Amino acid sequence: MWMLLRAWASQITALVWLAVAFVSAVIEVSIPHFGFAFVGAGAIVAAAAAFFGFSVQVQFIAFVVVMSASLLLLRSRLLAGLAGRGVPSRTEPLIGRHGVVTYDIDPTLGTGRVNVGGEDWAARSPAAIPTGTKVRVVGANGIVLEVTRA
Repeated sequence: MWMLLRAWASQITALVWLAVAFVSAVIEVSIPHFGFAFVGAGAIVAAAAAFFGFSVQVQFIAFVVVMSASLLLLRSRLLAGLAGRGVPSRTEPLIGRHGVVTYDIDPTLGTGRVNVGGEDWAARSPAAIPTGTKVRVVGANGIVLEVTRA
Protein backbone atom coordinates (compact mmCIF):
# COMPACT_ATOMS: atom_id res chain seq x y z
CA MET A 1 0.00 0.00 0.00
CA TRP A 2 2.76 2.45 0.96
CA MET A 3 4.67 1.66 -2.25
CA LEU A 4 1.59 2.45 -4.31
CA LEU A 5 1.05 5.71 -2.42
CA ARG A 6 4.71 6.65 -2.84
CA ALA A 7 4.61 5.93 -6.59
CA TRP A 8 1.44 8.00 -6.90
CA ALA A 9 3.03 10.92 -5.00
CA SER A 10 6.14 10.88 -7.23
CA GLN A 11 3.94 10.93 -10.35
CA ILE A 12 1.88 13.83 -9.01
CA THR A 13 5.07 15.71 -8.11
CA ALA A 14 6.45 15.06 -11.60
CA LEU A 15 3.22 16.43 -13.09
CA VAL A 16 3.47 19.53 -10.91
CA TRP A 17 7.02 20.16 -12.14
CA LEU A 18 5.90 19.64 -15.74
CA ALA A 19 3.08 22.14 -15.16
CA VAL A 20 5.67 24.65 -13.93
CA ALA A 21 7.72 23.99 -17.08
CA PHE A 22 4.65 24.45 -19.28
CA VAL A 23 3.63 27.72 -17.60
CA SER A 24 7.18 29.07 -17.88
CA ALA A 25 7.24 28.14 -21.59
CA VAL A 26 3.96 29.98 -22.16
CA ILE A 27 5.30 33.05 -20.34
CA GLU A 28 8.56 32.90 -22.31
CA VAL A 29 6.69 32.80 -25.61
CA SER A 30 4.27 35.54 -24.55
CA ILE A 31 6.90 37.86 -23.10
CA PRO A 32 10.28 36.91 -24.63
CA HIS A 33 12.79 37.97 -22.03
CA PHE A 34 15.07 34.93 -21.80
CA GLY A 35 14.35 34.22 -18.19
CA PHE A 36 11.49 31.79 -17.99
CA ALA A 37 13.04 29.32 -20.43
CA PHE A 38 15.66 28.56 -17.78
CA VAL A 39 12.96 28.02 -15.16
CA GLY A 40 11.37 25.54 -17.56
CA ALA A 41 14.66 23.66 -18.04
CA GLY A 42 15.10 23.35 -14.29
CA ALA A 43 11.50 22.22 -13.85
CA ILE A 44 11.91 19.47 -16.48
CA VAL A 45 14.99 18.10 -14.68
CA ALA A 46 13.13 18.28 -11.36
CA ALA A 47 10.21 16.40 -12.97
CA ALA A 48 12.61 13.67 -14.08
CA ALA A 49 13.99 13.46 -10.54
CA ALA A 50 10.43 13.16 -9.20
CA PHE A 51 9.56 10.48 -11.76
CA PHE A 52 12.53 8.37 -10.64
CA GLY A 53 11.43 8.66 -7.01
CA PHE A 54 13.93 11.14 -5.58
CA SER A 55 12.91 13.22 -2.57
CA VAL A 56 11.45 16.71 -2.83
CA GLN A 57 14.73 18.13 -1.51
CA VAL A 58 16.69 16.47 -4.33
CA GLN A 59 14.11 17.68 -6.85
CA PHE A 60 14.40 21.25 -5.61
CA ILE A 61 18.22 21.11 -5.62
CA ALA A 62 18.17 19.74 -9.18
CA PHE A 63 15.79 22.53 -10.20
CA VAL A 64 17.98 25.27 -8.71
CA VAL A 65 21.24 23.83 -10.06
CA VAL A 66 19.97 23.37 -13.63
CA MET A 67 18.19 26.72 -13.69
CA SER A 68 21.23 28.59 -12.34
CA ALA A 69 23.76 26.76 -14.52
CA SER A 70 21.76 27.24 -17.71
CA LEU A 71 21.14 30.88 -16.86
CA LEU A 72 24.82 31.57 -16.23
CA LEU A 73 26.16 29.55 -19.16
CA LEU A 74 23.59 30.13 -21.88
CA ARG A 75 21.84 33.48 -21.41
CA SER A 76 24.65 35.73 -22.66
CA ARG A 77 25.32 33.46 -25.66
CA LEU A 78 21.65 33.38 -26.63
CA LEU A 79 21.27 37.13 -26.31
CA ALA A 80 24.42 37.78 -28.34
CA GLY A 81 23.28 35.41 -31.07
CA LEU A 82 19.79 36.80 -31.35
CA ALA A 83 20.48 40.50 -30.77
CA GLY A 84 21.84 41.28 -34.22
CA ARG A 85 23.25 44.66 -35.23
CA GLY A 86 20.17 46.61 -34.29
CA VAL A 87 18.73 49.44 -36.34
CA PRO A 88 21.05 50.45 -39.18
CA SER A 89 22.34 54.01 -39.11
CA ARG A 90 21.18 56.37 -41.85
CA THR A 91 24.21 58.61 -41.39
CA GLU A 92 26.97 55.98 -41.39
CA PRO A 93 26.97 55.53 -45.21
CA LEU A 94 27.35 59.31 -45.63
CA ILE A 95 30.74 59.50 -43.89
CA GLY A 96 33.39 60.33 -46.47
CA ARG A 97 30.89 61.71 -49.01
CA HIS A 98 30.85 65.27 -50.29
CA GLY A 99 28.05 67.80 -50.11
CA VAL A 100 27.19 71.47 -50.32
CA VAL A 101 26.33 73.85 -47.47
CA THR A 102 22.72 75.04 -47.90
CA TYR A 103 22.55 77.17 -44.73
CA ASP A 104 25.58 78.82 -43.11
CA ILE A 105 27.30 76.61 -40.56
CA ASP A 106 27.93 78.56 -37.37
CA PRO A 107 29.91 76.66 -34.70
CA THR A 108 28.93 79.18 -32.00
CA LEU A 109 25.19 78.72 -32.51
CA GLY A 110 25.46 75.08 -33.62
CA THR A 111 23.38 75.75 -36.73
CA GLY A 112 23.88 74.80 -40.34
CA ARG A 113 22.50 72.60 -43.10
CA VAL A 114 24.12 70.62 -45.90
CA ASN A 115 22.88 68.69 -48.90
CA VAL A 116 24.56 65.27 -49.16
CA GLY A 117 23.38 62.64 -51.62
CA GLY A 118 20.31 64.69 -52.51
CA GLU A 119 19.13 64.90 -48.88
CA ASP A 120 19.12 67.88 -46.53
CA TRP A 121 20.91 67.31 -43.21
CA ALA A 122 21.65 69.33 -40.09
CA ALA A 123 25.39 69.90 -39.88
CA ARG A 124 28.07 71.31 -37.63
CA SER A 125 31.73 72.11 -38.00
CA PRO A 126 34.49 73.45 -35.74
CA ALA A 127 34.86 76.40 -38.16
CA ALA A 128 32.28 78.67 -39.79
CA ILE A 129 31.41 77.62 -43.35
CA PRO A 130 29.30 79.84 -45.65
CA THR A 131 26.44 78.71 -47.90
CA GLY A 132 27.53 77.19 -51.23
CA THR A 133 30.82 75.79 -49.93
CA LYS A 134 31.68 72.18 -50.77
CA VAL A 135 32.17 70.05 -47.67
CA ARG A 136 33.12 66.49 -46.76
CA VAL A 137 31.29 64.48 -44.08
CA VAL A 138 33.79 63.33 -41.45
CA GLY A 139 31.40 61.96 -38.82
CA ALA A 140 27.92 62.00 -37.42
CA ASN A 141 26.33 62.50 -34.03
CA GLY A 142 22.84 61.05 -34.29
CA ILE A 143 21.29 62.78 -37.29
CA VAL A 144 23.67 65.77 -37.27
CA LEU A 145 26.54 65.46 -39.73
CA GLU A 146 30.00 66.68 -38.80
CA VAL A 147 31.65 68.30 -41.82
CA THR A 148 34.85 70.01 -42.91
CA ARG A 149 35.69 72.01 -46.03
CA ALA A 150 36.32 69.70 -48.98
